[in-house]
Amino acid sequence: MSTRRLIKNGCVLTMDSSLGTLRKADILIEDSLIVTIQADLDVSDSEVIDATDMIVMPGFVDTHRHVWESLLRTIGADWSLPVYLQNIYYGGIGSRMRPVDSYAANLLGALEALNAGVTTVLDWTMIYSPDHADELIRGLRDSGVRAVFAYGVSGETEYWSRDSQKTFPDDVYRVKREHFASDDQLLTMGLAIRGPEFSSWEATLREIGLARELDALCSMHVGFGSWGADDRSVEKLYKAGLLGPDLNMVHANTMGFDEYKLLADAGASLSVTPEVEMMMGHGYPATGYFLENGGTPALGVDVVTSTGGDMFTQMKFALQAERARVNQDILASKNMPGELNLQAGQVLHFATSAGARALRLDHKIGTLAPGKEADLILIRTTDLNMFPVSDPVGAVVQFANPGNVDSVFVAGRPVKRYGKLLNVDLNHVRKLANESREHLLASSAGTKEGT
Repeated sequence: MSTRRLIKNGCVLTMDSSLGTLRKADILIEDSLIVTIQADLDVSDSEVIDATDMIVMPGFVDTHRHVWESLLRTIGADWSLPVYLQNIYYGGIGSRMRPVDSYAANLLGALEALNAGVTTVLDWTMIYSPDHADELIRGLRDSGVRAVFAYGVSGETEYWSRDSQKTFPDDVYRVKREHFASDDQLLTMGLAIRGPEFSSWEATLREIGLARELDALCSMHVGFGSWGADDRSVEKLYKAGLLGPDLNMVHANTMGFDEYKLLADAGASLSVTPEVEMMMGHGYPATGYFLENGGTPALGVDVVTSTGGDMFTQMKFALQAERARVNQDILASKNMPGELNLQAGQVLHFATSAGARALRLDHKIGTLAPGKEADLILIRTTDLNMFPVSDPVGAVVQFANPGNVDSVFVAGRPVKRYGKLLNVDLNHVRKLANESREHLLASSAGTKEGT
């Protein structure tokens, strides 16, 4: 028997160019799909959800997050990129993670995302064993989030350890077979590859080939910090005939300007994580550079050791960093800015529909329209920081925070209502997370919290 829900009287930001913003409209959901969006729907046999004084919009799409690092949140508030890498990887805290910790980490991190209205996340993983992979996936699944599980392995070697007989490609095939045999599910598969700046060219070729064999999104870090400033990685990929819509580049702060056009022309996506990039030393966010070359960036939170896991913050950072870059050039010419170069609506697009496209999920999510899956959120406008609302788009981008998220639906299923996550035992989640955190810090000799 079908489940029908009718969201009534909301201000609907569809993010669909043909539907636009509807100041007062209803949305009919049947099972997982949006059926109709229009004013004054009269539907019987449906659960009615009153969205009066609420903004209804697509759930946020975070295209780059290391979800497991939720276990270590707040530890890296003062870490640069090299300090972060030294403490978390290369024999640091992350290498001490047990499978049980992987489950706790991804459950906690995914619930944090959902609570903040992030209905879809690309989980950029580092896998230490097949058991770790299974538990990371289980954590995502139990949370109820929609996710691309980007399977990744750190280091130059393809092997788990010197005494292991199972290789990275071996387990990728297993995970695809056991967990992602169908694309018609909330969790889908990607690869988080090391890329040409962190592995050999031959390894990059093999890993891109593996992703394409599996029809999986292939994500890699390029062009950030001093590592990629002169590497010309995108140009090398272009000359090798490898650029395409299934490649997702992350950061790209220090690439050649012409490389942004190569990416855009190939339909490849770019994930900008503006807050972390500016604080940790990746370089200035590439938002404007990509836009100026015909691309549309997507947004990500990145490392939740160092910042909170919400997209409201990332929208603000992306918007103001790019405005500041252009404004500074105008000021240097002894003039003042007129109309600002980047608009709030564009950034909301980055955080929703552009993110869905980057993850190759735009046929399902990212906009509210009949036939799309009902991944949507309700944001209260009666809260003290929100009313009165003159511009609903500006309200979301510049004024809202996770505390304003009243309700969250993933594929039509409610996961948050009236400001509270549903069917989640937070005491149990805290217990799991605290036990795993204590294990990780205690077993990581020489690594001190907050240093």
